[in-house]
Amino acid sequence: MASAKQPLVDNLDAFCKDTEAFLAGKPGGPLSGLTFAAKDIFDVAGHVTGGGNPDWKATHPPAERNAWIVETLVNAGATMVGKTHTDELTRGILGENAHYGTPINTKAPDRVPGGSSSGSAAAVAGGLVDFALGSDTGGSVRIPASFCGLYGLRPTHGRIPLEGILMQAPSYDTIGWFTRDAETYAKVAAAVFQTDIPEFTPGRLVIAQDAFEEADEEVSAVLLPLAEKIGALAESSTTMRLSPNGLTEWAVQQNVLQSEEAWDSVKDWIDQVNPRFSFWVSERYNLAIGLTDAQLKEAAVQWCRQCRSAGSTGPAHLSWPMRADHAEGRAPPPWGGRRTRRRRTPRPSWL
Repeated sequence: MASAKQPLVDNLDAFCKDTEAFLAGKPGGPLSGLTFAAKDIFDVAGHVTGGGNPDWKATHPPAERNAWIVETLVNAGATMVGKTHTDELTRGILGENAHYGTPINTKAPDRVPGGSSSGSAAAVAGGLVDFALGSDTGGSVRIPASFCGLYGLRPTHGRIPLEGILMQAPSYDTIGWFTRDAETYAKVAAAVFQTDIPEFTPGRLVIAQDAFEEADEEVSAVLLPLAEKIGALAESSTTMRLSPNGLTEWAVQQNVLQSEEAWDSVKDWIDQVNPRFSFWVSERYNLAIGLTDAQLKEAAVQWCRQCRSAGSTGPAHLSWPMRADHAEGRAPPPWGGRRTRRRRTPRPSWL
């Protein structure tokens, strides 16, 4: 495998400029001829995984080996041409990074690309690579795919090995990828899962009525007819409410439990380094620090209740909007996209 980066014209600010990571694909593999990019949370041997934060990159050594998913794709013949921008330590959903800027969404240049896998989505949407790796903890593949008009999903948690990636919240972290067409998506899936991907139609589709009711009217007006059209292709289709107490309860519990895990993943490093964070990311960690035992206990109870509610649908494919509204405007913040905060925060006794 080659280790020298090949020339790459990036007019979308999708790729990291401070790394020369490059891996040539193994000749003759099923993905030979395809190029891909990796979000800068995936290890590439000999290069530092930056995680979208310059202080993280400055305080960590180069990776000793490739991430499992990167090694698998390269062995299948795909060539990795570079690493792409991410929201800081994956703690964002819009794709804006105070240190490195915001990649351009070619499908809507005046709007954000979505995050945290922003650079990967922008690179694929802009035709710079055939596919790109991202991660999805709370929507970081699904939202950029939606905003940039791409194929992208969150696989079942634990389905793809996470060795060699910068973790945010281990109970939620998953790996996904972006493509411009379904054929390439399936081809990558076959290489990752090392099995053929059969053609099939859903046996049963459940359209989440309460999720569509939560969406903006214009979003629901576009997506609901598409969900119903897919439902007509399935063997059976039904509309139902997933949560008797409302989906807000689901969002609250996930935000609490994910935030706690995200803080736990980096708190020792923050203590030692006192790094620079954007205002938004700093506030998200402050939220986690302020969580009480009672909030954590209640979130765990709600999580069990959510699992029972979701399981009541029986075996089915679920259809719901990924986000209640469309991509936000790309207007720069008043500090020119470079405001950061360096702070040391007191630790509560329960940590």
